[in-house]
Amino acid sequence: MVSLHTLVETLDNWMRPDLFDDYSPNGLQVEGHAEVRRIAMGVTASAQVIEEAVEWEADALLVHHGYFWRGESPNLTGMKGRRLKRLFENQISLIAYHLPLDCHPEFGNNKTLLDQLGLHDGLPIASENGLMWSVDLKPKTSLSELSNLIATKLDREPLVVQSPLILPEICQLIVCTGGGQHYLTKAHALGADVYLSGEISERTTHEARELGIHYIAAGHHATERYGVQALGRKVQLLLGLETMFFDDDNPA
Repeated sequence: MVSLHTLVETLDNWMRPDLFDDYSPNGLQVEGHAEVRRIAMGVTASAQVIEEAVEWEADALLVHHGYFWRGESPNLTGMKGRRLKRLFENQISLIAYHLPLDCHPEFGNNKTLLDQLGLHDGLPIASENGLMWSVDLKPKTSLSELSNLIATKLDREPLVVQSPLILPEICQLIVCTGGGQHYLTKAHALGADVYLSGEISERTTHEARELGIHYIAAGHHATERYGVQALGRKVQLLLGLETMFFDDDNPA
């Protein structure tokens, strides 16, 4: 058991949220028990994940997608009010890291997604502060082989957009998990044959086809399941706390 203060201080020292201009606050968002023995984890602090954390008798909930996003209503009513009420009723602290968890060189969603795919030679693109990672595919592989690998390792069939302007044989992959489809043109400018992210927009298909870069949308949730689990394992190892990941499946 450790104090909540020690836990948050340790996490902040690892994640360095001060280095990011994020869309939501990072670190402790809701304060619960002063002492922490069990940490539940999830991709998003959804109602289902909260209920599972309550049933497991967690003292804290560690997630990638927390609350209080830039531009949203500050009123604690409706869905957000009900979620927060359950946290307060059970004195469960909510700790969230958004961009710091995307970009981290050890626990990051990009890093851990590549690890899940067995692509351990990936590196962060220096100009992107870890938000995009690149890996040379050696030996070269085909777009269909990469798609099949993703389907197998993520247990989800990805959506694949093949550009007719380049061969389906690929040698450079760039990754940005979650809602990174907006960086497709940047991935192309950085020399990628194929770009992997979570979501897809209407324009993404046309951009990929016309620019000459293949695009794979493997799911926002599916591509961001691994970072928070890696962070939880480090907490368990170094602080001796119990951790449990609760996967509220999401087709998006």
